[in-house]
Amino acid sequence: MISTPAPPQPTDPNKTAAAQAGMNRDTAIAQMLTNQTDQYSPQGSLTYKQVGENSYVDSKGKTVTIPKFSATTTLSPEEQKLYDLGTQTKANIGQIGVDQSRRIGDLLASPVNLNNEAVEQRLYDLGSKRLDPRFAQEEDALRTRLSNQGIAQNSEAWNRAMTQHAQTKNDAYNQLMLTGRGQSIQEILQQRNQPINEISALLSGSQVSMPQQIQTPQAPVAGVDYVGLVNNYDNMRMQAYNQQQAQRGAAMGGIFGMLGSGISMFSDKNVKDVHRKVGKLNDGTPLYEWNYKGDTQTHIGPMAQDVKKTNPEAVGKMGGILTVDYGKLMEGQ
Repeated sequence: MISTPAPPQPTDPNKTAAAQAGMNRDTAIAQMLTNQTDQYSPQGSLTYKQVGENSYVDSKGKTVTIPKFSATTTLSPEEQKLYDLGTQTKANIGQIGVDQSRRIGDLLASPVNLNNEAVEQRLYDLGSKRLDPRFAQEEDALRTRLSNQGIAQNSEAWNRAMTQHAQTKNDAYNQLMLTGRGQSIQEILQQRNQPINEISALLSGSQVSMPQQIQTPQAPVAGVDYVGLVNNYDNMRMQAYNQQQAQRGAAMGGIFGMLGSGISMFSDKNVKDVHRKVGKLNDGTPLYEWNYKGDTQTHIGPMAQDVKKTNPEAVGKMGGILTVDYGKLMEGQ
């Protein structure tokens, strides 16, 4: 029989996955190292360095170690001085806020006193100095007008006009009192809330500001599609194997046709250029891929020297060159 080479075995998927994971880690580390560009400016610097390693156990139970880095922001001496001053200022403000906050309990424990009778009396005194002369003049003018109109004093029309005048005067004083009372309450509440507002402002001014880190420029590093490369490689190997098998089948068809023909052909290895062994017959006679010296056409067949060992009756000689009777050779198969 003619031996047939085994087809190529596909790549182990576990090894492929492990290799892909390793390449992914290599890509991630390369990206990290590429993007860790130390930066320097008049305000300070941002520098990176490896400070150790991190490790984890992967899905296969293998411990994987990766580098660990730190980023350090350093201010220039001038900026550091300003930062320290600002921090101290915030600390001072915060302490003042703590001290002042003790007053909040006393303020909230005391109810708001909206008694403003003294304010109302003061407003009345101030308002009457302007309102009384004006209303007196208006009353004199009203009396004169009523008399000129022939309306008798204490008559119904007279009393109605005087009552209306008195109501206008009373409404003016009421409006003065209401306006004054509202302003007074507003001032009382403002006076009570002022310390609380000051404490809130102090507390907000003492909040800690997180330092602003410089954004590191990103330089992407493309990953390797190792799984895709392995699949393509396995497909190419299989395609090449199938092509070789097709060529081999065609060649074997020719050699078996020749073996059954009973033709004697020159098979001396001394007149051939042998390329490689491609199989063997049932009796163990090797088959080779070869071409006659000086000819580029490739053939598949035995060497007469090998046939002489397994089937000497099939070997002859012509002009000093060994031949093989393929009919006799086929009888032994």
